[in-house]
Amino acid sequence: MAFTIRDLSVLAYAQGFTLWHYKAGADRLGTVGAGGYFDAASDMLASGDMMMVSSPEGGRMLCVAACQNGVLTAALA
Repeated sequence: MAFTIRDLSVLAYAQGFTLWHYKAGADRLGTVGAGGYFDAASDMLASGDMMMVSSPEGGRMLCVAACQNGVLTAALA
């Protein structure tokens, strides 16, 4: 599968920071966390935003690391 914009939602926003939720459908966490997966939403996401991702294999918190030439995410420890 691929990124679906309708499955991305804002949970909270304050002082330029956004907390997002993404329902990954059938996509695995490794696929969702890979660079380029969220490129279609690069105009909405900002560096430093955080994203809660839920998938069939569980959940993961991601941090948006860059948005200039696409979206790079990093898993939080």
